[in-house]
Amino acid sequence: MELIDVPLHAVAHSRAGDKGNRVNLSLIPYDPAMWPLLAEQVTEERVLALFAHRGATRCQRYDLPLIHAFNFVVDDALEGGVNGALNLDGHGKSHSFRLLSLTVRVPKG
Repeated sequence: MELIDVPLHAVAHSRAGDKGNRVNLSLIPYDPAMWPLLAEQVTEERVLALFAHRGATRCQRYDLPLIHAFNFVVDDALEGGVNGALNLDGHGKSHSFRLLSLTVRVPKG
């Protein structure tokens, strides 16, 4: 089986939110059959590295196999949170796009 590299947004969607200085990211493949492949590749370490430039200190992944989804909680990623940050988006809502920029290897076709 030939594998190709694609951006995560080609095979999954995401929503994000915030609570204090934490960003909460869902990840849901369009095709439930992709769930095991994403489980192998979209790791806590890779997601934490995506937010390292924002000072993130920890990432926890919660697997939700019965609904073919994941939930990531990233600590210290919002520059203090809504009330403390000076950036334009102190909320976590736009950070799902950062997650979806990850590259994953999937079967061609």
